[in-house]
Formats: sequence, C-alpha cells, structure tokens
Amino acid sequence: MGVASADQVKVGIAAEPYPPFTSPDASGKWNGWEVDIINALCEQAKLDCVITPVAWDGIIPALTTKKIDMIASSMSITDERLKTIDFSDKYYNTPTVIMGAKGVDMQPTPEGLKGKIIGVQVSTVHQAYAKKYFAGTAAEIKEYQTQDEANQDLAAGRIDATQADSLALETFVQTDAGKACCEIKGKVADDLEILGPGVGVGIRKGETELKDKMNAAIKAIRADGKYDEISKKYFNFDIYGG
Repeated sequence: MGVASADQVKVGIAAEPYPPFTSPDASGKWNGWEVDIINALCEQAKLDCVITPVAWDGIIPALTTKKIDMIASSMSITDERLKTIDFSDKYYNTPTVIMGAKGVDMQPTPEGLKGKIIGVQVSTVHQAYAKKYFAGTAAEIKEYQTQDEANQDLAAGRIDATQADSLALETFVQTDAGKACCEIKGKVADDLEILGPGVGVGIRKGETELKDKMNAAIKAIRADGKYDEISKKYFNFDIYGG
C-alpha cells in the first residue's frame, strides 16, 4: 500500500483475533462479520476506510491521539468510555454470558461462581462487571490480554470460568477444543451502566460530522437489507438485538 491519502479513514480493530467478528486469514487480510459491516458502512458513507489493527488495551488512546479515526471492534457503549470518546448509534447488541468447564454445575451468579477462578479480558466491560459482581465471592478474577488466552486457560483447567460476549464464546464452544472442554452456563444479570446498550463505532469527541455519517449509514444499511444480507452469512438470529 502506498502513502495513505489525507482523506483515508483508519478504522481501528483489535489486533487479537475475535471470531466471528474479526480475524485474519493466512495472508493477513482481516475478515469477519464486523469487517464486512464496517466496509458496508464506509461504502454507504462514501468514506475510504482502511482496517488498522491495534492492541486492544491501546485502542482508545490510538483514537484520541489520531493514530486511528474510528473504532469498530465490538466496543460496548458505556458511560465510562463516553467520558473519553463518543460513539455512533449501536450496530449490534448480544448477551453477556459465562462459559465454564463441561459437566460442572455452575450458575452465572455471584453465589453460583463462589470459590471459582474467573478469567476476563482486560479493559473490557466484562472485567468491570466481574469485579463488581463476582469479586466478593470468586476465589480470583484473573485478567488476560486477549479473550483467546482466557479460553485456552479454561480448556487447560487453569481457570473455572470466563465471561464474555455470547457470540464470541459460542464460536469457541463450536471448535474442537471448545467442544471437548467447555459449555455456556448462562447469561449474566443485566447492568446497563456497565454492559451498555450495545456496540457502537468509537469516534473522537467533537467529530460530529463523522458521527452523523456513521449514524446515517447504520440506518441506511438496516433499511435497505444490506445489514441482514451480511448477518445471514454468519448468524441464524438477529444480532442487532433489542
């Protein structure tokens, strides 16, 4: 790729694979539902977008320091994040669940996870939620740089459970490693303040023109069927959510 033109928009995604939303193929090209959706949004908004992988825990600083121009990385809209950045309207909303070892009786509640070691990815709503609800009863809240590392430790028996987005964990459960070790234990009780109303495109404060373009593009691809057309390739339910 040549020198980036001034009107290119760098869309930050987490550099860690997060199927079915984002993952690189053998050539390093990023694919997945979220990549397809952001490409459709950029096309609708007539923006020249470039997918730009950034380490998850540095993705908001990358936006605020203008290394990237938008975040499209399954980032939940929360009051805490809204202190630093802005968001478009939501473009999907899926439940938050607990995954644990197969055959072990476990409920997705503070009492149900008493004495357990729970793995969460750092700088996520799941880390904040687990600290608020489970820290008082769990043996430990163990933090990981990536969700994949938490999944691998659960498969290896080093932790008892992990909390994350239902789709990400269901995707893991369908792999050979996931089928062998793990199962979804259920949805955690909702907390709008921590988990937020859904996932939006992260945008710098004050960039109202870009925000308006994204909001209009989300509405347009929902209305013209493009959103559903992309989603049906990946899911057999409505990922947009309530």
